[in-house]
Amino acid sequence: MKINKKFVKLIIILLSISLIFLIYTIYNYSIKTSLTLPSKDKLLVHYIDVDQGDSILVQFNNKNLLIDAGPNNKKTFSYLKRHKIKKLDYVIITHPHDDHIGGMSHIINHFNINKFYSPNITANTDSFKNMLLSLNKRGLKVTSISSEIRLDLKEKVCCFIIPSYSNHDNLNNYSLIIKITYNNTSFLFSGDAESLREEELINKGYNLSADVLKVGHHGSKSSTSQKYLDEVNPKIAVISCGKGNDYGHPHKETLLKLKEKGIITFRTDIDKTIVLESDGNKIVKRK
Repeated sequence: MKINKKFVKLIIILLSISLIFLIYTIYNYSIKTSLTLPSKDKLLVHYIDVDQGDSILVQFNNKNLLIDAGPNNKKTFSYLKRHKIKKLDYVIITHPHDDHIGGMSHIINHFNINKFYSPNITANTDSFKNMLLSLNKRGLKVTSISSEIRLDLKEKVCCFIIPSYSNHDNLNNYSLIIKITYNNTSFLFSGDAESLREEELINKGYNLSADVLKVGHHGSKSSTSQKYLDEVNPKIAVISCGKGNDYGHPHKETLLKLKEKGIITFRTDIDKTIVLESDGNKIVKRK
């Protein structure tokens, strides 16, 4: 039987188109399902892998809060874009060191921001100046926090921001301490607070207990004193640091303290971006 060459060619073309469409569909689906999308009444906390720095996205029922923006323009910006974030209801910088605000100017330039908070301290760095220029260009006012404030993200999610009331030589100790509670679960973010600042918090009698602790200063031995760790008494700890960083973070002394207390520890240099989800009663790792 003689086979029509044109017919065979048509079949091959159709099969090729079908295969390309199938590959595209699978690829597109895999990208969508790899994103950690928020569910109704679920609090999501994304500890974004920004190498040696900090950046945390908190989401609850269409509200978005960003804490710090990492050391450069790339990682936080790309992560927010990939997750279809268009507006940030609250942005908080813990303190004005480059590894926390290096990417902030870019974030301000590209996202709609409702409220912007910072500690009542300045820095003579390009990152800080660029951040202020971007804020001015977008007509955004900075709320400098000099006393404890409370933000309500929605329903039963509260965010408490605690400034330092002392003068310090080290900018790390001006770090805003942030506690987020959702029903029976809580998250504490220590910025780069060192043991001196931790002592100040304890002496002032703040309720520091939390289920999850973002370990201070990337796991440095200068932070996370035994007294502070006992006060927080977390079940989970998250350390944000870069792989093979020049500072040796996290330090073995800090890791040993966490291990001795049986605290489940995640690290962005090993685990990459870490996403924890709370339903108000329990916390699970989603990514």
